[in-house]
Order: sequence, then structure tokens, then C-alpha cells
Amino acid sequence: MPQPSRASASPPVSVRPRFGQGELAGTIADLGVLVPIAVALIVQNGLSATAVLLPAGLLYVAAGLYYRLPVPVQPLKAFGAIAIAQGLGANEIAAGALLMGGVFVVLGLSGWLDRVAKIFPLPIIRGIQLTVGLLFCKLAWILTTTPPMAFADHTEPTWWLATGALVVVLAGLAMPRRVVALVLFVLTLIAVGIGAHGSLTLRPLALGPSAIPWPELSMDAFTIAAVVLVIPQLPLTFANSCLATADAARTYFGAAAARVQPGRLALSLGLANLLAGSIGGMPVCHGAGGMTAHYGFGARTGGTPIILGSVLLFLALVLGASLTTLVTHFPIPILAGLLGIAGLLHIALLRDLREPAHWALAIAVGVAGFLANLAIALTAALLVWWAVKAVTARRAQAGTDRC
Repeated sequence: MPQPSRASASPPVSVRPRFGQGELAGTIADLGVLVPIAVALIVQNGLSATAVLLPAGLLYVAAGLYYRLPVPVQPLKAFGAIAIAQGLGANEIAAGALLMGGVFVVLGLSGWLDRVAKIFPLPIIRGIQLTVGLLFCKLAWILTTTPPMAFADHTEPTWWLATGALVVVLAGLAMPRRVVALVLFVLTLIAVGIGAHGSLTLRPLALGPSAIPWPELSMDAFTIAAVVLVIPQLPLTFANSCLATADAARTYFGAAAARVQPGRLALSLGLANLLAGSIGGMPVCHGAGGMTAHYGFGARTGGTPIILGSVLLFLALVLGASLTTLVTHFPIPILAGLLGIAGLLHIALLRDLREPAHWALAIAVGVAGFLANLAIALTAALLVWWAVKAVTARRAQAGTDRC
């Protein structure tokens, strides 16, 4: 199976940060992942709102300034989902963030990731991205059918939430996404304002950051974090945050994505997690699905992450003390709809595969990674790919010898 080329899907772009309509529209596109996990960690796991948003905001701004492209910042998805489902406390979450940070700082500094990335052919990368797209669609479905108790919308009928999310998805796919993003932003402000009005009349808006209780780290906390949180997250972060994000950047931006390398992505997310762990905050990563979401809504430069990071820093430092009251009123249909759009656009990355064998391998990796285990799917796919290449090379050599 010859490896297909990785051609850019867009014309050359300027690497100077811009702050126009497209960059502004791109800021709202990836909130479907960030907001639900952040809210749940604040409300259900007891993390400080300021500690949750501060590392994400700083990494967003740093990513925009350094990579100069809409490189996203997301919560560690498997990590966050397990922590929320099992009700783990701030100490275990902080220990897990420190472990993830240490691992990826070492990987980023070693240069090992950039060498390993070369053995992953495009069909396997597309399979990873298919897994993430399917995961986004699943999360959108879960948000509408079993919404988290932390959200005020969780009492609304399922049909109402699902219909609203479907309208958002259809609008995002059929209409100019910059217009859709602006409309969704206005609707979100109205919904949050109306929803929080009653709460704020009882408890006026408080300015300033929320208190940051420093984590109490112990061997038990690190052991629980390593087994329960870090081991399930490592394959997804390696594959999606490093390999697939770098590939998505090259696909969308071509030569302008020269700085977006797997090792550099590992280093930046690793440093952010060391900060998150030290203050008891939310572990974060990059993500190919987030890049697709930002790009799909019009983001083309580092202006988008700079804008979004600045907003998160403002919320963390100026409104952190009141943030719990505000974010629980974020409308679920909009979050789920944004997730659905990002998932479908990410799945559409498979369209640049040409050969049936490449499609088969990508679909096998994507479905197996979604339904079972991504690490096993990647290992099996790599063995198949390189075994076929070895057999093909031997046959070619044998034919040359006969000649």
C-alpha cells in the first residue's frame, strides 16, 4: 500500500495573527468540549473556577503567539470523563496533571515524538481523527440525552435539547459558519444572562478570582492518578494531541504549519499540565478535533487562540468568584451542536484518501479506537501496514532479481 501524499487543503495563509470576523467566529467553535468538562470539574469535583480556566487561557495565548495558527486547547477528555464519573477530588486530579505534564515534557524535549511520527502513515492518522470525530458525535448525543446535572438545562425534555442541537448542526453545515457563530454567541449571552438573573439577585456578582486551594499531594494520590487517569489518557494524547493535531495543521495550512510539530505540541501541553497540577486546575491538551472546529468556523491565524485565551484569563481572574453561577446556564443545545459540527467536519478529513485499502485501514482504526481501545487499534494497524510494505518490497526485489 503506497502512502498517499499530505497535500495542503488550503491556499497559503499569513502567519501574522489577525482579529477579524473569521478569527472571532472561530473562538466559539470548540467550546462544546471545553465548557461541559470545565463546568463538571468545577461543580461536581470541587475544583476552583480560576484554577480550571487559568492554565487553559495561558496555553491558548501561548499557542497563538508561538504556533501562529488556531492550535486548540482542550481538557484531557478521557482523564476528565473518568475523574467526573468517579467523583475524584482535586488532589488526585492534580497528581494526574503533574504526571501527564512530566511525561510529555520529557517526550517533547527528547525529540523522540518527531521521529516516531514518521512511522505513522496517513491512513492511520485519518483513523485516529475518525475516532475523535466519532467521540465528538457521541459526546453531543450524551449531552442531549443525559445532560450533566451541573447544567440548568438538565431538566429540559430530551426532545427539546436534541432538536435544538440538530438545528445548530444543520445551520453550521448549510450556512456560512461565521454568521452561525455570531448568532450562537448572541444567543448564548442572552441565555446565560436570563438564566443567571435569578441567582444573581440572591447573590450579587462578585469580582476577582476564586480561591485556589493548593493540592495536598501524596503517594496514594499519585498511585490512583497513574492507574485510573493517566494510563487510559496517554494513548489518546499521544495520538490525537500530538500526531493528529500536527497532521491536521499541515492539511489545512500547508507550509504555514511548519512550527506545529508533534514534539513541540507535547512540550507545550506538558508545561501547561505542570502548571495545572501545581494549582489544582484542569488538565489540558491540544486536539485535532479542536483545530478542525476552529478552522471550520473561519479561524486562519493565531488570532483565534489569542482571543479565546484572553477571554478565559479574564473570566478566571476577574469573574472567577462568580463563574460557577454563570457557566451552569450555558445552553446545552448549542454545546451539543458545536460538538456535532466539529465531529462531522473531522470525519470528513477522510475524503483525501484515494485507495480502497487506505479507506479500509482508516475505518478499521477509527471504529476500533472508538469502540474498544485506541492503543491496540494503532498497534495492530501499524503491524499490518509495515508487514504489507515489507512483503511488497520483497516481491518487487524478487521481480528485479529475475530480470
